[in-house]
Amino acid sequence: MPDIQIDRAHQAPSILPADVPELSDDECLARLKRAVETPDSARLDEVAALIGRLAVTIE
Repeated sequence: MPDIQIDRAHQAPSILPADVPELSDDECLARLKRAVETPDSARLDEVAALIGRLAVTIE
């Protein structure tokens, strides 16, 4: 079986929007809590990104 070469220079883009600074896990949870406490459909992308950020940490 031949070896498969992986080009790591072309990694997938970050799941966090560019305007979201790098957050610690605690900061991410606090931000997600605030976003969920006051439902706003305009913040759905942020909520999804925060959940995705936490899911990556859990893996």
